[in-house]
Amino acid sequence: MYQKTKRKANSFLKAIRFRYLSLSLPFVMPKPLTPSRLKALLLFLSLFLNLYLLLSPHAPQFLLTRYSSSSSSSSPSPTTRRHLLFAIASSSRSWTRRKPYLRLWHSPASTRAFAFLDRPADPADDDGGAAPVIVSGDTSRFPYTLRGGLRSAIRVARVVKEIVDRGEADVRWYVFGDDDTVFFVDNLVKTLSKYDHDRWFYIGSNSESYMQNVKYGFDMAFGGGGFAISHSLAKVLARVFDSCLMRYGHLYGSDSRVFSCVAELGIGLTHEPGFHQVDMRGNLFGMLSAHPLSPLVSLHHLDAADPIFPNMNNTQALEHLFEAVNADPARILQQTVCYDRTHSLTVSVAWGYAIQVYDGNELLPDLLSLQKTFMPWRRSRSVEASQYMFKMRDYPRDACKRPPIFYLESLVSNNHGIWSNYTRHNVENCSKANAIKNLEHIRVISQKLDLDVEEMKAPRRQCCDILQSSFNDSMTINIRRCRDDELISMNI
Repeated sequence: MYQKTKRKANSFLKAIRFRYLSLSLPFVMPKPLTPSRLKALLLFLSLFLNLYLLLSPHAPQFLLTRYSSSSSSSSPSPTTRRHLLFAIASSSRSWTRRKPYLRLWHSPASTRAFAFLDRPADPADDDGGAAPVIVSGDTSRFPYTLRGGLRSAIRVARVVKEIVDRGEADVRWYVFGDDDTVFFVDNLVKTLSKYDHDRWFYIGSNSESYMQNVKYGFDMAFGGGGFAISHSLAKVLARVFDSCLMRYGHLYGSDSRVFSCVAELGIGLTHEPGFHQVDMRGNLFGMLSAHPLSPLVSLHHLDAADPIFPNMNNTQALEHLFEAVNADPARILQQTVCYDRTHSLTVSVAWGYAIQVYDGNELLPDLLSLQKTFMPWRRSRSVEASQYMFKMRDYPRDACKRPPIFYLESLVSNNHGIWSNYTRHNVENCSKANAIKNLEHIRVISQKLDLDVEEMKAPRRQCCDILQSSFNDSMTINIRRCRDDELISMNI
């Protein structure tokens, strides 16, 4: 094969030489050198030189190497779960209690993660199901001057350096979170695939609380919600990180130290709304039922929240949610709204979680705002404590004025699609309109949501149809792609 290619190249070079000579010979004769003949000569000389450098066996090696490497790097392989390396900040006091969160999303067969503790874990608690434990290095030489703060913030911040210094192979993204951070790994992989891991990226989100952002920074990735750093930036950050720690002894948290050092390298935060710090307490229904039009990447502070499903504890509720996550991770919590024009109903589906059925016509933009079902993170009477970084709408105190809620009960998945079933949650004996007073079950039919990188960059909400125009105790909904000119609205 090589000899055949070489013969073709040589014959092509001979043809170029012949053409070059045919252009050159007239200049030996007493003929004038016109601009057009000069232009043609220079063009062929340039072409001949380029082809010679690329095809000749005597071409300089550095040119061949550069050409080969640029060709191979133009189409890198897709990013997978194995390209992510998670560093989870924990402690000997919280590790045993928080391991159930880690088991929800971490799979040793497909996910790489290490948990960083202040001292070795109790061997009796090592059941082999969680991530390997690493004891953090000594940080006593670094200053911590904030009165009332926790010096452990230095140890947690330095995880950024210690995970990189391990030299793990084939890492494209380093991901950092707390031991009570629940990651949705497949969605994180898809989200990071939008970005070039060979460039410097610091990706995450700030707090939902206005007061928290005022205090710690609007452009800082909050560590509990998790953040990702590209391998190219992480390697540089690890080299300079200790010097940064010496300058920021006055800061409170670990994430503030990471942000400060990244800022000194001249890099800003790339915001991704799927990371959730969850700086709020109590009932998270209002947030989870109106998720942004982006994949759910993380949830934090779940110890401070009520179980997200009724009649379950926190761990049971999250395990129930992950039944839907494992079936269709990209669609989890994605809000779809459809209208029953026959009965004048509006149905808001937060897939894999809950459905609300409204009597009458609710405009889509109103349903995209969050219902205020939760309480501020900081227990304070100040106005700032109850201000958030998103638009909110009231959640009626009177349960009978709220739309009926149908929570996920079960789902079935196969090659033909996914059937998820939702059951009505009755909290009060409330009278409702005839169309929904007897409604007890809703079934949702959908196909697995698999968006490519370009669709991830410009996502579009999907549409749905209510298949049964006449129903009594059950309703069936089909979720599908919207047509090009289709509006999500009720014709009035």
